[in-house]
Amino acid sequence: MKTATALEAKAPLIDTSKMSAGQKAALEMAEAARDERHNTGLAAGIFFGGPDFSKVMPFPRQSDEDKDQGDAFLGRLRAVLAGHADPDAIDRTGEIPDKLIKELAKLGAFGIKIPVKHGGLGLSQTNYSRAAMLLGGECGNLAALLSAHQSIGAPQPLILFGTEEQKAKYLPRCAKGEISAFALTEKDVGSDPARMTTTAVPDGDDFIINGEKLWCTNSLKAGLIVVMARTPTPEKPHATSAFIVETSWPGVEILHRCRFMGLRALYNGVVRFKDVRVPRENILGGEGRGLKVALTTLNTGRITLPAACAGLARRCLEISSTWAAERVQWGQPVGRHAAISEKLARMTADTFAMESVVHYVSALVDRDKHADVRLEAALAKLWGSEHAWQIVDDTMQIRGGRGYETADSLRARGERPDPVERLFRDCRINTIFEGSSEIMRLFIAREALDPHLKIGASAVNTTLPLKTRARAAMKAGLFYARWYPSLWLPQGPGDAADSLHPALRGDLAEIHRQSRRLARALFHAMVLNGPALERRQVLLGRLVDIGAELFVWSATLARAESLITDSALTSDDVDRLLRKVRYFGKLTRQRIREHHSAMRSGLEKDAVKLARDIVGA
Repeated sequence: MKTATALEAKAPLIDTSKMSAGQKAALEMAEAARDERHNTGLAAGIFFGGPDFSKVMPFPRQSDEDKDQGDAFLGRLRAVLAGHADPDAIDRTGEIPDKLIKELAKLGAFGIKIPVKHGGLGLSQTNYSRAAMLLGGECGNLAALLSAHQSIGAPQPLILFGTEEQKAKYLPRCAKGEISAFALTEKDVGSDPARMTTTAVPDGDDFIINGEKLWCTNSLKAGLIVVMARTPTPEKPHATSAFIVETSWPGVEILHRCRFMGLRALYNGVVRFKDVRVPRENILGGEGRGLKVALTTLNTGRITLPAACAGLARRCLEISSTWAAERVQWGQPVGRHAAISEKLARMTADTFAMESVVHYVSALVDRDKHADVRLEAALAKLWGSEHAWQIVDDTMQIRGGRGYETADSLRARGERPDPVERLFRDCRINTIFEGSSEIMRLFIAREALDPHLKIGASAVNTTLPLKTRARAAMKAGLFYARWYPSLWLPQGPGDAADSLHPALRGDLAEIHRQSRRLARALFHAMVLNGPALERRQVLLGRLVDIGAELFVWSATLARAESLITDSALTSDDVDRLLRKVRYFGKLTRQRIREHHSAMRSGLEKDAVKLARDIVGA
């Protein structure tokens, strides 16, 4: 007879007894692919009311050797871009010249993180992110080409999950410039892989893949594609596996090149796999672990996107500040008008914060290639993409008609060809790429709730016997009887505050206070809504956004202190830095207040009712 403890351990954290078959399948599949490690990072602590600031302070510093390696590569990359890349022409024609791709390959840009022993440059995640920042501010199409190849294409999953034989066979090809792609999305399958229709059926020592994949970035140029396909078994009817597929093999066909509002040179297409024979040895990470491979790869790959967003934000800030100083209206530069000053100040503060987060999360990966960065990377992607969009929109507004006019048109009539219109179009996809903002909020909410689910889920899980549920309820009650009151007791951020500049200590104390308030709000939402909380997506989104703000604020403070301590800044430089960081803190406080106010407003329920009027019950 199984003990209550054994039953609790075996039971799923989330009760699926009242779900439809489709909901149950999707949830079980997602839960099975989750990282099973207990998340102990800064972000997890923020949501639980006890941020460990030692995770971010002192701010990780790039070693001199690593920085020198990155500087050397970035210098060569800038030279290639200056000599061979015309981002406006790439946008206009929808094509990246073959000569430019060859120059990038010769430079090693397709194997930045691939180990040296496999023909790559072996650079750090930090230097890879620095390259993404550079490309993000120059040409979104090139950023997408290189990141889709390295972050979610073959190199990253091979590095994380590949056998030594797979690495030896494929990584040198990737490093030399053989482009790779990733194929997960289907016509009716986005963030719900349980509905995947592409199948891989065993046939002796091979698998036969049949199916069609949508929006497969780099597919038109790819020699290798990582393909997700269903490999069901009686025990795991929704199991998926990841396969390395060579596009030269019979049955691989590009049906259509997809065209988009921005990133007009994105080599994205619809790919059909018809009776494609793939050796069993080309399975990545083991049979049935495809979704695990995909999610883990995306966790690290997501860092690239906020890095590119940070580069774009920096470029927008440069364009805006230059124009704000040059353009005179009513007797003074427009940058001195309050309406424009407010935009410039926000752009400056948010760009610094965005860069801080990218450097921090990149450093976490450099410390441990298998580090658990799922929460940190997701928060960086969510916050970075949302704020980059705000920044490019502000840039468009500041430049006015010249922002809306194409760079080619500006050039033709003798004005500085700032590519604001192109940056605007290219930026828009970032809140959709690699998990839309809405999906990111749900993903982060699940991770934020995980400690609570492990503590109390068994108490309300109707699939468990009543005695088991009662025992779990008692254990949970004892925990929360201690934990919840502690969130109301006066408590500061601890020794971490002592290491900060005096002007920043109040900000750190506020982060700690707001973290405890967030943890209480999250707990209240769980108690009041119970299992129905999963349907309160707007509420969850607000809570996640508060956590994101606190996480970014923490990284920003830590980086500012690092610059003050480690750099030879003048007193004037320090004053300017402090003004920027403290202004960011004021902005963050305001945004957090707005989220709390919105949660109290009742607008979510009104919106649901109105939407049902439109789309039906």
